[in-house]
Amino acid sequence: MKKILSLTLLVALSVGVVSAQGTKKAAAPAMTCAVMTKNKVDITKATAAHMYADYKGRRYFFCCGGCPAEFKKDPAKFAKTATSIPTPKAETKKK
Repeated sequence: MKKILSLTLLVALSVGVVSAQGTKKAAAPAMTCAVMTKNKVDITKATAAHMYADYKGRRYFFCCGGCPAEFKKDPAKFAKTATSIPTPKAETKKK
């Protein structure tokens, strides 16, 4: 739960959007899938569903159940072009 909260807070702070009236709205935290790079992924939902992989201190998110297995076959290949975030510190300490 802490990882979801900290990740959500981090994303909410970094992607706040100002509307025409000047009030802030939090945009839905989204990235692209590390394997199918044209597909958008809601990182809050992906985190809750464990649809991500950590590789070399970075977290990569996936759009569907087949993508994690494909990523794990050759993570270096996908990591070159995929968007990612730093692996949450609480998670790196557990390993």
